[in-house]
Amino acid sequence: MYKNSKLFAVLSYITWIGFVVSFLMRDRNDTLVRRHLNQALIINLIGTVGTILTRAGGILATGGSILGIACFVLSIMGIVRAFNMSEKPLPYIGEYTLFN
Repeated sequence: MYKNSKLFAVLSYITWIGFVVSFLMRDRNDTLVRRHLNQALIINLIGTVGTILTRAGGILATGGSILGIACFVLSIMGIVRAFNMSEKPLPYIGEYTLFN
């Protein structure tokens, strides 16, 4: 296990800034951090879409709010799994890989 694996895995779920810091400072061969970075990237992208929908107003705001709540729940689950150093994928999004 790498020195700061738990720190970077947890930090990746805390906004886009935490994601970028974890991405830039991680050890490139650390599979734990890579898995959590992938999941955090998906959560951040979905959250951004949810924010755009919420600001659009109308019925789209309801969908955006639902996406925001889902992202919050998934982020908490991801933080708990990262803190426990688990590589178990999150439901619905854990099987997708956006980068290696």
